[in-house]
Amino acid sequence: MKKILVTGANGFVGTHLCPYLVDQGYSVRAALRSRQTEWPVGEQTVVGDISADSDWQQALQSVDSVIHLAGRAHVMRESRDDPLSLFRQVNVAGSLRLAEQAVAAGVRRFVYLSSIKVNGESSSVRPLAADDPARPEDAYGQSKWEAEQALRDCLADRDTELVIVRPVLVYGAGVKGNLQSLVRWIRKGVPLPLAGVDNRRSLVGIDNLLDFLQLCIEHPAAAGEAFLVADGEDLSTPQLIRMLAEAMGVKAKLFPVPEMMLHLLGRLSGRSAAVDRLCGDLQVDLDKNRRLLGWTPKRTVAAGLRDMIGGMD
Repeated sequence: MKKILVTGANGFVGTHLCPYLVDQGYSVRAALRSRQTEWPVGEQTVVGDISADSDWQQALQSVDSVIHLAGRAHVMRESRDDPLSLFRQVNVAGSLRLAEQAVAAGVRRFVYLSSIKVNGESSSVRPLAADDPARPEDAYGQSKWEAEQALRDCLADRDTELVIVRPVLVYGAGVKGNLQSLVRWIRKGVPLPLAGVDNRRSLVGIDNLLDFLQLCIEHPAAAGEAFLVADGEDLSTPQLIRMLAEAMGVKAKLFPVPEMMLHLLGRLSGRSAAVDRLCGDLQVDLDKNRRLLGWTPKRTVAAGLRDMIGGMD
């Protein structure tokens, strides 16, 4: 039975990934910042805060593969003048420390959960592809890109194989942030001024992401590669709202406002980035996943959204 170390195991993706891997027949060791009184699956190991000084030796004993989810998450409003240094401490230096000790422990494969933000915040002429030049636009995206490069340098010509996975927006039961807020507004019947938005955005349901991460543990052709992962169905913001409303059994309340006005309101309210995501395009190309790994998403967006809403009720 292969043993998998999952870092960030009590985060949104980790809480889904650990039981999924157990169900697939793996032995799971969850790396946590502090000990949990009741950890539902596998074994747990405490690593504290992740930094360049973290000691992973005990956590890595007898581990076949690492799925590295942990990191400093994207923070919308930083309290310091230099947020990049904070992201680098965890996402770059902390990840590099783990990789170095993984090599020493004889780990076979290191799967790093990066971010679509490495590719950028939007797509224009064509969907983004995994092998496009990186163009991160904020401190978080920059730190994830630097982490990818540091890991590639560390693991080059080593027996530990690196796989990089950059998901788009992940949704599923227990999701937080802007998507959770959007669900609340729809449920309350708040009229939303987005009926006129004509964009396309890629999403990935948690089930499709878990399926892809497992494939990245096993498939020989994944070694040394970076992949984007999504559901393969791109939605406009109004389509997403209507599908969420249908899953909740309520009527979506949408009315049109010119996009120019939405962007103006976003600037005046200090929420330009949020408006850009609601109105802009971010599509990804999954051809590399199909070509190298034979992977296509198993779950539809509609099914994934129903599961998400069911998990919120």
